[in-house]
Amino acid sequence: MPQTTNKIRVFIDRGGTFTDCIAFIPSKEGGFTTKVIKLLSEDPANYKDAPTEAIRRIKEFASGKTIPRKGKLDTSDIELIRMGTTVATNALLERKGGPVCLVVTKGFKDILHIQNQARPKIFDLEINMPGVLYQQVIEVDERVSLVGYTAHASGVVKEEDIPKGDENYAKGVTGEWVKILKKPDLVHVENTLKAVYKSGIRSIAICLMHSFTFTEHENQIAQIATRLGFTNVSTSSQTTPMIKLVPRGNSAVSDAYLTPSIKTYISGFNSGFDSGLTQRQKNEDGSSEGVRVQFMKSDGGLADVNDFNGLGAILSGPAGGVVGYALTSYDADEGTPVIGFDMGGTSTDVSRYAGRYDHVFETTTAGITIQAPQLDINTVAAGGGSRLFFRNGMFVVGPESAGANPGPTCYKKGGPLAITDANLLLGRLIPSYFPKIFGKTETEPLDFEATKAAFEELSESINGVKSSPKRGKKSVASTTLSAATEKTMSLDEIAYGFIEVANEAMCRPIRQLTQAKGHDTFKTYSCMLWRRWGDSMHAAIAKSLGIKKVLVHKHSAILSAYGLSLADIVHEVQEPVFDIKELNNIKSRVSQLSKDARAHLSAQGFSESQIMIEPYLNLRYQGTDTSIMTLQPENSWDFLSVFIANHKQEFGFTLPDRPVIIDDIRIRAIGKGASDGHGSSVAALKRRRLDAKSAESIEETYWKQGGRRETPVYLLSKLVKGDEIIGPALIIEATATIVVEPDCTAIITSEHVVILVEPATNSGIAKQENTQIVQDPILLSVFGHRFMTQTSKKRLDFSCALFGPDGGLVANAPHIPVHLGSMQEAVRWQMKHLSESGKIEDGDVLMTNHPAAGGSHLPDITIITPLVFFVASRGHHADIGGIQPGSMPPNSCELYQEGAAVKSFHLVKGGVFDEKGVTDILLVKPAQYEGCSGTRCLNDNLSDLKGITPKLPANQRGISLVQGLISEYGLDVGNSPISSIQCLRCTTKSLVPVLSAEDRMDDGSTIKLSIEINPKDGSATFDFTGTSREVYGNTNAPKSALLQPITVVIPDGSLLSPSENAAVVGGNVLTSQRLCDVILKAFGACAASQGCCNNFTFGSGGKDKDGIVKDGFGYYETIAGGSGAVHTHMTNTRITDPEILERRYPVLLKQFALRHGSGGEGKFKGGDGVIREFLETLNVSMLSERRVFQPYAGLNLLIRKNQPAVNFGGKNATIVHAGDVIRIETPGGGGYAASETDEEKFTPSKSLRSSVRLAGGSLAALEDAQRDF
Repeated sequence: MPQTTNKIRVFIDRGGTFTDCIAFIPSKEGGFTTKVIKLLSEDPANYKDAPTEAIRRIKEFASGKTIPRKGKLDTSDIELIRMGTTVATNALLERKGGPVCLVVTKGFKDILHIQNQARPKIFDLEINMPGVLYQQVIEVDERVSLVGYTAHASGVVKEEDIPKGDENYAKGVTGEWVKILKKPDLVHVENTLKAVYKSGIRSIAICLMHSFTFTEHENQIAQIATRLGFTNVSTSSQTTPMIKLVPRGNSAVSDAYLTPSIKTYISGFNSGFDSGLTQRQKNEDGSSEGVRVQFMKSDGGLADVNDFNGLGAILSGPAGGVVGYALTSYDADEGTPVIGFDMGGTSTDVSRYAGRYDHVFETTTAGITIQAPQLDINTVAAGGGSRLFFRNGMFVVGPESAGANPGPTCYKKGGPLAITDANLLLGRLIPSYFPKIFGKTETEPLDFEATKAAFEELSESINGVKSSPKRGKKSVASTTLSAATEKTMSLDEIAYGFIEVANEAMCRPIRQLTQAKGHDTFKTYSCMLWRRWGDSMHAAIAKSLGIKKVLVHKHSAILSAYGLSLADIVHEVQEPVFDIKELNNIKSRVSQLSKDARAHLSAQGFSESQIMIEPYLNLRYQGTDTSIMTLQPENSWDFLSVFIANHKQEFGFTLPDRPVIIDDIRIRAIGKGASDGHGSSVAALKRRRLDAKSAESIEETYWKQGGRRETPVYLLSKLVKGDEIIGPALIIEATATIVVEPDCTAIITSEHVVILVEPATNSGIAKQENTQIVQDPILLSVFGHRFMTQTSKKRLDFSCALFGPDGGLVANAPHIPVHLGSMQEAVRWQMKHLSESGKIEDGDVLMTNHPAAGGSHLPDITIITPLVFFVASRGHHADIGGIQPGSMPPNSCELYQEGAAVKSFHLVKGGVFDEKGVTDILLVKPAQYEGCSGTRCLNDNLSDLKGITPKLPANQRGISLVQGLISEYGLDVGNSPISSIQCLRCTTKSLVPVLSAEDRMDDGSTIKLSIEINPKDGSATFDFTGTSREVYGNTNAPKSALLQPITVVIPDGSLLSPSENAAVVGGNVLTSQRLCDVILKAFGACAASQGCCNNFTFGSGGKDKDGIVKDGFGYYETIAGGSGAVHTHMTNTRITDPEILERRYPVLLKQFALRHGSGGEGKFKGGDGVIREFLETLNVSMLSERRVFQPYAGLNLLIRKNQPAVNFGGKNATIVHAGDVIRIETPGGGGYAASETDEEKFTPSKSLRSSVRLAGGSLAALEDAQRDF
């Protein structure tokens, strides 16, 4: 890095375990000397603070004099200190931030507990939600509402609609009008805050409804808090001025929670130096005296120490590494995008750089969803310390880690097998080249023999050599390799198998950052490696992804620290907007914000030529939730064209008939610093090929191509620029071993070790007939990961999945369980009725929603795309016609009353979207029935079907990825493992052979179940004989079996197997929940849920008295309860954020809170339900259960204006007018065990997870995919 003064510059990355430091020290010859220091972040026996200690050692090196640890360090020879830190990250992860009080609008004290009501892991029976960060919460009796709404043209407000001179109306920052319904009582607020201050809390977060646009009330409260002496006051309108109450509130609370920790750390750091660190003075010529101290922010930019806060510090540590690899590896002339690969001991971070940093603006860290610009860093729970398991016939890596202590088996501290052990066994780690720092005395080498013995023990399980079970322990049927094949695996094959599985796990986040966002051409990428755990695996990962070049920088072991020396100073300003007019209307606002941001950097000493301004508009299509931060094109204001192109790339579709809305203006002002700009070109490099004679030694190493081979070992310190090494080979340096695989070439440049990678073939697997394919446990694991990659995009009320050639479910994204359970029947129905007649061709797209054809309820439309495999997507539509807006009628008795029903329709045939045909299905046909209307939202339906959900693009992307899988492994191999992935077996013999349970619906209908388990083969029969008859209502629920080898017996004509035209809308969302409760009750697995989805619908429009269908809107939501305000069992839809809800619809959400105490009595209490209240002028309906029988006790109330509340019942519909209120109290889960005696009568099974494979072919969230097999 260029040195501009004769003083020291220091760059420090303070991590959780180690602190890395690189310093540039002026030399007498006119250049500078580089000094690298690595030390423990915590070593209280030797020093108080690692960064301070690192600087002390640097000063000793520079001066040649001994500097005592005690006393303050002289800063006169230091010009600059830059630091990245995990202080905020660790405080958030470990919940060790400062005490905080949340100030929030009355009615929303639990809003940050409820969040979006979705549970993070859909297959977990024990739902563990992260706790809130605040200690106290104050509700302020204040309220503003937005004037008008966006769901329909009738909601548009004009200037003349606002009463003149009425002080209760004000125009917000976004340009929207707000109505002040209630001003805060500031005297009462002050008295309440005094009590908070007296309790010892000094940091508060303020988040009021609609403060993103109307900031006055937050500012008033903040002024009071400051006057009272609170040392930190975080207002949501200042911290994150964006719409959405929940993430904005989380952001304000996170800032209030973390900033005190940051300030405390900075104060402690400053205390180790003289006043030059804190007192900077400007000279007349504009120069400054004193040390500049800067911190890395989560967005990859630097901030002055005085501007550094908690919210911007969450990714401060890893951000430096991203900057480091981006600026040392990306070649602007060549333009090749770079993938950053940071493999640590317990996890691996990946990111992407293509000339500009990729940012995300709403992220979840440690269970807290915040709004703030952060580098797009994707993490997978697989690293060098990830543990190795053999479970259910499959190789499993992680997510558990061996940690640093005891560490892997080879560390000689009694640790488990880990990835590091696999590399050691394969000869990729050479003990003689490692420091002797292991064992209890930390003086011994890596223990190869211990690793080998542990793998030998594991191989007995894998190859079917079983020990007799010990007396007193449960006899568990083992799944071994020999059970499926006569093949016996060697230790090398087993160890390499785990490496392959780990590689595939680490490929997945890379695919998410690239393929999932439309960047499909991997062969144009380079891969940049840092943090040296991944040196032994990078080439195999690159081969799997089609990446042809891997770069290892000379400072890769300390790249986060080195990146700080290259980073820019960044200052951002952001302002919310709400504009559906021409984008040019915001030019003046962009210009003014740019001017303000430039002035901020000028005040820090940057000249005009050093400041670069990047204006962004946060754009989205009207009626959608997904916005894209869009950079202004060079020398143009045509943001729209850029947005459309970006939307097409990431989501695969555009909506040309939809207006584009501006949500925010963001200005990123960059004060340019130093940049390496090295790139990695080797084309012009003069090379000198080395042979084995130049090697330091020859070692025996295992390679997939050829098995054990003699492999040359080179020392990096002895290699020079231009040296070329043909793989296989190992390159050793002080902190890592770089593996050069066969068919790869390593080239030494001045800055990098460049690995040129030959693309992978079909992994050496020959195509065979399905019956001859070995059920390889490694391939099963690899395919499990790969199948999950095809369907990993997160949606709301939307699901997508991959199905095999037989129509059976292979893999699904972690979406809505009730969708996934029946989608395979929808696929198989199409196969049965269309394949034989030749009516399905590659490229066709089929649409279906009929329950008799595998549908759930009619609003859930399924889109199916065949291509040997099948890719299917199912999404809920806001309205498809019928007797009630929203198509969720509580009183339907016939299927036609619930809207459009279609068994099979070619939505796309010959590449043509049949808009006329689908319009007839949705708009014309439903209106033919008495009392029914066609869809009230045809344009929305068409947009949804073309991609807004999205369906067609999701299916097409899945198909392209499956095609790649078929090409890589061969069709037969891709087909063979499916039945193994799909299969579920009960492997614990200790369960009672026959289990039973039953439950009643609110109308008295009974669901009765008897389960018979065959202990010999793990199969089971679920018999629902005794279940009540089909009802003349809508709680009928046609069900089918998903997993093998379960046999399901359902009596025809029953509630669970109704006639073809029976109403089913309630069965999908009510009976399915109760069915799940009955099954879990039979196993004694967990307490009841709320047994309901609490479906609330409102809307307008439809067929009028003259038979004309008028355009309107529909809104549908499911409301959580029964498990602490999160969804359970069959649904997992997110709730609409309160501010979005009120912007879009003519409603006022008065309260959204926990029903404290509603979980029931007893030693073990169920989860609490929730409360939602609405004020609206609409057609509303409620479809719910568990409003009759105790202990669940949900309640729906209708409160007419100026009238007493009446019980609205579990299933009802009405017209509400302005001033009417609907109050929904969702059920709790019930409690049990009032005494120890009662507790003994019903004890939940603690062995369910080990006895039943819960996922059964569907993989859960990314980090839990392997566990759920």
